[in-house]
Amino acid sequence: MLLQILIHEPQQLAVIVSKTPHWVWGLLAGLLMLGASQLKARQVARTRVAVTPVAMTLFSFLGMLSGFKGSANMGIAIALWAAACAACMVLMLRYTVRAPQGTRYDARAKKFILPGSAAPLGLIIGIFLTKYGAGIELAIQPDLLLDTRFVYSLASLYGMFSGAFLARGWRLWNLARATCPVTGSTKQSFI
Repeated sequence: MLLQILIHEPQQLAVIVSKTPHWVWGLLAGLLMLGASQLKARQVARTRVAVTPVAMTLFSFLGMLSGFKGSANMGIAIALWAAACAACMVLMLRYTVRAPQGTRYDARAKKFILPGSAAPLGLIIGIFLTKYGAGIELAIQPDLLLDTRFVYSLASLYGMFSGAFLARGWRLWNLARATCPVTGSTKQSFI
């Protein structure tokens, strides 16, 4: 429905945006700042490397829960979210074994040296747009909560975003675990 509105009645976008609560734009600004901070090379403490993927996974999961509140399909949606999260994480870890080139872990300072990357920003925007789009769709057509294809595909999409974030964090934590504290060199295994 939202896609049809954007194609056939693009002027309705202004109405949709004007009816969006102001706090949503504040949340978007904060998320964009978080994602933009990862565009440039930086040093990041170990705890922040753990907090960001967990926080974004929680945001994704809570977005799904709030969006499907009252749906008879909630149990299956949660199972699909978990399955998609695990599958995406496993696939990413399997096919992208090493951390991005230029990534290092300083064991003495307990910090990661990370190259800039647009991937986290893309994932953050993806989760936000999924939640925002689903909210609009459900506001226009509340009966979508009964549509299993809508609920299951959205739950799977949220799960895939979460799996991608968790895989990135897992890969970095494995780099830290594999780094010798005295020499700073890494062991062979990154998985």
